[in-house]
Amino acid sequence: MSAENREAARYLTCERYYIFELLACVGGMLGAYTYNLRGGVFCNAQTANVMLMSLAVGKGEWARGFYYIIPIFAYLLGTVVSEILPKPVRKLHFLRWDTWLLAIEALAVFLLGWIPLETPPQFVQVSVNFLAAMQFNTFRQAEGVPMATTFVTNHIRQIGVWWVKHRKHHEPEALQRFRRHTLIVTLFFAGGVVMTAFCGILREKAVWLTLIPLSVSFGILSHADLTQERNRLETKPRGH
Repeated sequence: MSAENREAARYLTCERYYIFELLACVGGMLGAYTYNLRGGVFCNAQTANVMLMSLAVGKGEWARGFYYIIPIFAYLLGTVVSEILPKPVRKLHFLRWDTWLLAIEALAVFLLGWIPLETPPQFVQVSVNFLAAMQFNTFRQAEGVPMATTFVTNHIRQIGVWWVKHRKHHEPEALQRFRRHTLIVTLFFAGGVVMTAFCGILREKAVWLTLIPLSVSFGILSHADLTQERNRLETKPRGH
């Protein structure tokens, strides 16, 4: 086996860049869906909710301010659940937690697509908060590189960092990192574009578009779990 192939074999399928690229599409789609159809908010991260809560409390709007505790808590709960469940899932010796998560997420977005737009948006918002937290906390590193699939702030920073390093030192790794972070941002953006284009056509069921990248990712991961990585179900992805 060549050195390149040995290096590639170190990583689980759930750590591959192409899985993170697919999930970045999901992240962009969910952000566009909640903003366009479910209350005009982004539910993939919590910086905005903390900021909005602080603004409301600063204005003395206590009831409005304390509402933001709900989505923040949902995000926190999603993180806690995704920390607790991997251990009992490993004992099943069937599929990895990462694979189960994609199945759970696919089922959840399928159910969300049946909720009419006339329903108060908070239920869908909180549900997406929970799902985004689990996805972010579960898929942490792509082939040893810290990555996020539900927001792109750090990826944009990394694009600048690795572009400068490439220009200064002309390192192949710097150029590769620059390209990979750029691709994540591009696919996140593309997911948002596609979702926005279809929101007016499919309405609440537009969220089902996320089932395409989710199903592809689930198929890849479940096949790996049941075949070539069957003996690695106990192995933790890097960063966990």
